[in-house]
Amino acid sequence: MDKAQLLLYCPDKPGIIAQVTNFITVNKGNIVYLDQHVDHVENIFFMRIEWELDQFLIPKEKIDDYFHTLYAQKYEMVYRLYFSNQKPRMAIFVSKLSHCLYDLLSRYTAGEWQVELPLIISNHPDLEPVAQRFGIPYYVFPITAENKAQQEQEEMRLLAENRINFIVLVRYMQVISDRMIDAYPNRIINIHHSFLPAFVG
Repeated sequence: MDKAQLLLYCPDKPGIIAQVTNFITVNKGNIVYLDQHVDHVENIFFMRIEWELDQFLIPKEKIDDYFHTLYAQKYEMVYRLYFSNQKPRMAIFVSKLSHCLYDLLSRYTAGEWQVELPLIISNHPDLEPVAQRFGIPYYVFPITAENKAQQEQEEMRLLAENRINFIVLVRYMQVISDRMIDAYPNRIINIHHSFLPAFVG
């Protein structure tokens, strides 16, 4: 059954949950998951909600427009809308150490995650045999202080060509620039391999 999933955050105000759930139920959507959280320090409201689309009155291709016009502008929401029959496209960044990469690729091939994995990017060639074993294209961009900006530009071009939705840093031993972070806001996951904040790396 096709489902829609909405992730959003915005300044916390009364009535947000009621408005969003009403938008779904009035249009005959069946809510199957809802989670929310308020960051009281920053006064930011976070919400994740999922609903079935088989009886939903708004056509799938129009949901984004309706929601943006009716609610997102009013509540200053930043949001993303996903559909269960559309898998997000993930890129992995890795350096030399293999154990985290093996874990992710094993879970991916076992079907634990509903994602597509078009490529792996590295600053070293060491783990290319691992990528080949799993049938994932592997791209090497050696990085020095002198060429870092240029290489990152090439990485971003490759990500755009492959329509990447989010990035996972898997023991990637480089600091990501603000430019790349701005290109993928809230869509970069860093798997940190030591205890924080004691060992920040």
